[in-house]
Amino acid sequence: MEELDADGVKLALSYGQRAPKLSLPDAFALALAKSAGFVLLTGDALLRDLATGEKVECHGVLWVLDQMFSEGVVQPEDLHAGLSAIARHPRCRLPKDEIASRLARFERHRK
Repeated sequence: MEELDADGVKLALSYGQRAPKLSLPDAFALALAKSAGFVLLTGDALLRDLATGEKVECHGVLWVLDQMFSEGVVQPEDLHAGLSAIARHPRCRLPKDEIASRLARFERHRK
């Protein structure tokens, strides 16, 4: 488990002051990623913008699926099933064209 020191907490609180709509957990996640050199995974536009400004590498769920596919750690049919389930969720905001291209790629590589 990772923790922030006092400077990290101050940094997280400063993010909250700079972006009042940022949630406290997101502020702490960004501060931890910044201070520890971690990659930040998020789909939140405000958090992404702050991360970019802080020079913190930031990606979303589609990038994670791409990494799993390219490394071969998850079977394409499982990636297809998982992304299909995500796409069916009523609050899914992923770009439909990006979903379609990945589903097609995963389908081509199914066994």
